[in-house]
Amino acid sequence: MIEFRDVTKRFPGGTTAVDGFDLVIPSHKTTVFVGSSGCGKTTLLRMINRMVEPTSGTVLIDDEDVASRPAVALRRSIGYVMQNSGLLPHFTVAENIGTVPRLNGGTRRAARARALELMEVVGLDRTMADRYPSQLSGGQQQRVGVARGLAADPNILLMDEPFGAVDPIVRAELQQELLRLQRELDKTVVFVTHDIDEAFLLGDQVVILAAGAKRLQVGSPSEIIEAPADEFVAAFIGTERGKRELRVKQTANGPVLVDAEGRTQGVLVEGGA
Repeated sequence: MIEFRDVTKRFPGGTTAVDGFDLVIPSHKTTVFVGSSGCGKTTLLRMINRMVEPTSGTVLIDDEDVASRPAVALRRSIGYVMQNSGLLPHFTVAENIGTVPRLNGGTRRAARARALELMEVVGLDRTMADRYPSQLSGGQQQRVGVARGLAADPNILLMDEPFGAVDPIVRAELQQELLRLQRELDKTVVFVTHDIDEAFLLGDQVVILAAGAKRLQVGSPSEIIEAPADEFVAAFIGTERGKRELRVKQTANGPVLVDAEGRTQGVLVEGGA
């Protein structure tokens, strides 16, 4: 479990990125921070692995203050996946994935074996092991980034807008891949995005933030959609003016669900009405 207790972060110059933030992040679930740019969501994420230190307050993992642990050791025990993958361009795919196991004292052979294993886990062919990042597509690079984040078998996986730089088709594929991985690996995932639909798709717990990391609403996607906390949240998630309303439309091939704009969103199957 991860917990924020009255956490504040002020940067030099007086900018308050996070102001008195409290939250419990449950174990083995995906919690998504969502909000507009500059609301503090990435700052919150980076305080978990001490890439950013709070000005005041406490961040705990399993009731242990992260500040009591050496920063480097803490970071190596937590998976981290960022936008644009952040791969080392002069390392091969296998070397990139095996970076943390090597830094933790593992042998080159063991690190490569772990890399090959994880390539299969994230849907990459082993024949790509000796390619360099420049030889991969954007989606493949992101898969390598996810594999690298999993290489030390961490309990916690931090993901900072990891799919924001790929095209919509690849993004949808990576989202489904993450859902599959979470079902199989059961990690505690903290995911940052500005896309509310991505947040609702991936999150067990969704945290909607405003400037200063002000909590506007925390809950499951269903709870938030069914009962927005206020008009701002309703507008942010798209329930105002019926944007998320669906209705049944009869077609020659059977009933389908359409949105407020008349666009088909899904097909009704027997027993699904």
